[in-house]
Amino acid sequence: MTEIGRSRPVLEARSKVDGTADYVINHVRHRMLHAAIVRSTEPHAELAGIDADAARASPGVHSVLTGQDVAQVIKDPYYGPAFHDQPILALEKVRYVGEPVALVLADERHIAVAAAALVDVSYRGLKPVFDEVAASAEDAPLVHESLRPGAAFADLRHLAGVRGTNVALHTRLRHGDPDAAWDGGGQVFEHEYHTQQVAHVPLESHCAIAEFVGPDRLEVESGTQSPSFTRLELARLLGWRENQVRVIVPYLGGGFGAKLYMKLEALAAAAALIAGRPVRVAITMDEQFFTISRHATTTRIRSRVDDTGKFLARAVEVYWNGGAYADIGPRVTQKSGFIAAGPYRIDAVAVDSRAVYTNRTPAGAMRGFGVPQMVFAHESHADEIAAATGMDPIELRRRNLLADGDLHATGTRLESAATMEVLELLATKMRWAEEIDRGSGTVRRGRGVAIGLKAVVTPTTSAATVSLAGDGSVTVRQGTVDMGQGSSTVMAVIAGQALGVPPEQIAVLPPDTDATPYDMGTLGSRSTFHMGNAVLAAALDVKRQLMAFAAEVTGCSPADVSCSGGRVAGLTFEEIMSATHGARAGTLVGYGSYTPRTVAPDPKTGQSPAITPFWMVGGSGAEISVDVETGRITVDRIVCVADAGVALNPDAARRQVSGGVVMQLGMTLSEEMRYEDGQLTNPGLGLYKVPTALDVPPDIDVCLIQHPHPAGPYGAKGIGETGTFAVSPAVANALADATGVRIRSLPLSAEKVLRGLHVSKGRRLE
Repeated sequence: MTEIGRSRPVLEARSKVDGTADYVINHVRHRMLHAAIVRSTEPHAELAGIDADAARASPGVHSVLTGQDVAQVIKDPYYGPAFHDQPILALEKVRYVGEPVALVLADERHIAVAAAALVDVSYRGLKPVFDEVAASAEDAPLVHESLRPGAAFADLRHLAGVRGTNVALHTRLRHGDPDAAWDGGGQVFEHEYHTQQVAHVPLESHCAIAEFVGPDRLEVESGTQSPSFTRLELARLLGWRENQVRVIVPYLGGGFGAKLYMKLEALAAAAALIAGRPVRVAITMDEQFFTISRHATTTRIRSRVDDTGKFLARAVEVYWNGGAYADIGPRVTQKSGFIAAGPYRIDAVAVDSRAVYTNRTPAGAMRGFGVPQMVFAHESHADEIAAATGMDPIELRRRNLLADGDLHATGTRLESAATMEVLELLATKMRWAEEIDRGSGTVRRGRGVAIGLKAVVTPTTSAATVSLAGDGSVTVRQGTVDMGQGSSTVMAVIAGQALGVPPEQIAVLPPDTDATPYDMGTLGSRSTFHMGNAVLAAALDVKRQLMAFAAEVTGCSPADVSCSGGRVAGLTFEEIMSATHGARAGTLVGYGSYTPRTVAPDPKTGQSPAITPFWMVGGSGAEISVDVETGRITVDRIVCVADAGVALNPDAARRQVSGGVVMQLGMTLSEEMRYEDGQLTNPGLGLYKVPTALDVPPDIDVCLIQHPHPAGPYGAKGIGETGTFAVSPAVANALADATGVRIRSLPLSAEKVLRGLHVSKGRRLE
């Protein structure tokens, strides 16, 4: 019986229901100190002084640390995945409100928090800059006096340290002849779109525990999505070998990109080094808003379209608000910049995508890796073109959409990318050929569609081992972090299919860098494809060894030995191991590693014949009701069609997609980090409005296109982000369909809708 495509509960479901699931937030260590962070109250200022005497004198306080203390024990206390620009604690100046300035260590968390309020920090104000376009100007105040690119990613190693700019990375894509493409007939359309800064808000906040278990040995327990990178970066900071650092990761209570790369781990490690005791750094939900966010963007699109609706030329300028520190923003800028022109055949394309420093909370990876921002722009633009030319929005997309085998603007062909299938199924599910009820009275109804394409983050490597014990039981060791997406179950399915063992009987161990091989990180929907291939290779390695043992035991030729149904040459795994070792003993270990073939894009043109190992395709349709008296949007129905390759656990895959839909719906209608003079005014779930059960549409229809990818494990591709791609423009397009009001900035708040309705009627609003 095949294990592929059979829906099953995730392996850890019971433990998460009964409360026995292991999370780092619940861990303690002997003599552990608790930390509280003192944060900057200024968006851009020099540090004039830190008076911590009152805090140090508080009963139960162990110590108060500053950036200068950290610099005494770590020679270069700056970290970051793309740029080494973020100090462990602020040095010389602060760059955003909420930046860690000092750390109070105490025997109890509440004592540390109370003492942190007693630390007096004085500042000399500097001129800040908050807008991504303004920050990119040559005369803008500098957030960083010089840029310090790191060396972790091969495709960013061409970057050089420069001075006098807030533009951390400028990615260019050039396809065809962009200069000559604007000559000739047809119409030219030009629009500008804005997406807002939003927060990840996983329900489990960030937490890291660090302990030096010897003079040259560091252990860190962390809720991180990238244990291998965290180990590498901690070792670099300490000047140690990687095998001197151990990073242990239990289950995560959500991540969505917020827990990628280092967040609290360096701070906990530095504090433990200075204090000589284990240190736990855990932040509150409110503090998440001062740790990491998703980029706000400004996108300008200009298109030339002929009389038949064919896209002839497109120029796109994107400005990404990266906040005070780069985090992984330059890669978001690069990877999503490559798809900024949309999933369309266009004769000439020019894209300029800029990562820009500002004095806001740092921005990094978030579910979709920048693609939802780009799809909001190019799919809103597509509907505006359709409306202006009198063409049906679906038909306009049919005439321009890239099909499987076509050449993308990057120079990479689409392979096993079900673009046309997604569009046609979306049209069918939306009953596009039928007229809808347009509403009456104060309620107007409309519908909209959108489609997005995403390349997978590259270059990237995953490795895994599969071991077989003397009793025939199977254990998988791999570095993918399960944060609710069901990755451990998928790895068990892949190994089980290869070995003929029920997945429920396979143990998939949590990441531990002392025991689990390297993985680039759990991000960008890469795990099923990359780690899945590594696990498959490791399982097949075990299978080959078993077959060789079986041949020896039975005296058969290896060519005549078969393996199926958990048996080899008719013997169980336990019987083979016992016969080989003379007892229930021994261990077989299979190893697998996977690095897809990709070619780094030309820095000047963005061209590459292999920019991604697979393409992700996701489309959404929305039916909405709009109250024209209040401006409130109610989403009545969402359809999401995703190209899954092959869904290894279909029900779990649908849940992933629907979760992405709801998450992006919040960012479409209500979520926004609001600032006044650099001060965030709505941190925490009391003020920042994520969707609740009452906000979820009554009808979410998730459809999976199963079009096997030749390089995927059993044909599978990543799917975790596809639900986020097209929700925002689908709702915005439905709003325009219902009311004639086009809103080019997110969120689509009731205030914006009401203002648009008044303006459309010629009313003047103050």
